[in-house]
Amino acid sequence: MGVTLLISDEAGTKTFLPVATEGIEWATERRGTPGKLSFQVLQDGLLDFSEGSVVQLMEDDRGIFEGFVFKQQRDKDGIISVTAYDQLRYLKNKDTIVYEEMTAAEFVQKIAGDYGLQVGTLEDTGYVIASRVEENTSLLEMVESALDLTLTGSGELYVLYDDFGRLMLKNLSSMYVKEQEQYLLIDEETGENFEYTSSIDDNTFNQIKLTYDNEETGKREVYLAKDTGNINRWGLLQHYETIKKGENGQAKADNLLKLYNKKTRNLKLNKVLGDSRVRGGSMVAVCLDLVDEKVCNFMLVESCRHTYAEGEHWMDLTLRGGEFIG
Repeated sequence: MGVTLLISDEAGTKTFLPVATEGIEWATERRGTPGKLSFQVLQDGLLDFSEGSVVQLMEDDRGIFEGFVFKQQRDKDGIISVTAYDQLRYLKNKDTIVYEEMTAAEFVQKIAGDYGLQVGTLEDTGYVIASRVEENTSLLEMVESALDLTLTGSGELYVLYDDFGRLMLKNLSSMYVKEQEQYLLIDEETGENFEYTSSIDDNTFNQIKLTYDNEETGKREVYLAKDTGNINRWGLLQHYETIKKGENGQAKADNLLKLYNKKTRNLKLNKVLGDSRVRGGSMVAVCLDLVDEKVCNFMLVESCRHTYAEGEHWMDLTLRGGEFIG
């Protein structure tokens, strides 16, 4: 399989097929960052593009990346280093928005309509956010807050990403990399090196304490969820926050305990055999012998960097989750 790089002129009336001189890098993360395409091309006197020009990366007939030139740097040898971002880059705009009785999916639809962004599939997130005031905040942070509220309110994780020029919002259950029930498998044969970390030092909590100051009764309501077994194992690791009117305190505490009452497990893989279906937010099957532990389960891709160069394609992955078996 080969990749093709396409770039338009400023007016969008011409399309060029430049040759990348040092390969192409495509990087995505699960949250908080637009997809990024980086490459170098030679100015040959015919190539004509500028900031805002459309860039596409194709693999055979499949669209991998569509975005816009945001930065170009030229040197004395006529080499142009280009950085392009996908549509999520425009969600870095800041605004103040107040909304009520909306799901996260409905909020994404509203933002897309207000800012003229193209939308693909937005799966129903179900959980209704009673009210929210977002003041002088980036649109991306607003969406992430809505998705965080959905996660703590329902226990369901959703991923926002750009798929070849369309905003997508999908449940984690829709993010498995597979074809006709054949899952992509990463094992010792597909990667060059790995780095594995397990920890209770970051985002691990075995007790959740939520409070709500009820103005009508004048009392503070306390909602608690804890795992006595893990408290005995690790000591007390408490997460505390105040909640707002309309939130189900006990349900949120129970969901937070379910999410955070575990070790954090991170796995970094270098120079894995490339597959362009993998991106930040994907779920991939991993079977590796990690010296004193084995992992053989699905893991969540936190970040992914693809490199296409000289007929080769590999990727560097940061993964988390999965059940580790000693």
